[in-house]
Amino acid sequence: MTENPLATKIAFQIGPVPISEVVLVTWGVMLALMLVCWLLTRGLRLRQSGPQAVLEMIVTTLDAQIRSTIPGDPSPYRVLIGTLFLFVLTANWSSLVPGVEPPTAHLETDAALALIVFIATIGHGVRAHGVPGYLSTFAKPSWVMIPLNLVEQVTRAFSLMVRLFGNVMSGVFVIGIILSLAGFLVPIPLMALDLLTGAVQAYIFAILALVFIASAVEEGGGDRKE
Repeated sequence: MTENPLATKIAFQIGPVPISEVVLVTWGVMLALMLVCWLLTRGLRLRQSGPQAVLEMIVTTLDAQIRSTIPGDPSPYRVLIGTLFLFVLTANWSSLVPGVEPPTAHLETDAALALIVFIATIGHGVRAHGVPGYLSTFAKPSWVMIPLNLVEQVTRAFSLMVRLFGNVMSGVFVIGIILSLAGFLVPIPLMALDLLTGAVQAYIFAILALVFIASAVEEGGGDRKE
């Protein structure tokens, strides 16, 4: 990836609709995740197998992280946060496949993920407080703060998009430059570092999404609906 990082390559067209390589890789990531999840969950038993034990450890760790941020039942948030983490992680690591650029190195993917978090934040806020109660949180501590609180909601989503895009794109871009200059063996340590960075960025994205949802759920907690 040494060309314009904002460029989008078209893979093929379905009638008048162009399908970009980013969309194609995103579909592949989603299909791979669905297949792995189906394989891991189709034979769950009381007596754990190795894969089931790993799966349960991941879910337990995720639930503990959610409870540390939002006290109470983690189940309303488990699917969203877990899916965001796994998708971003897999998308970041898709750069290991020769010729594949991670979807998260493109703004359109990161914008879609940020939009999901934005909508989920509003949805969980409304679920916790009701529509009037949630809207009233924008007037705290004073009605003068309404414009700033509204802008904050948008800038949070924007910051998620820019942070993920900048970190993933820069890593892929630097490795692409080194590959073109130094061959295939020299960048291997950098590729390992890029894998670590991809995992960290997936964790940060999921945790920030959880924190944003927690702020919507816990704001004005005295009025919270169970």
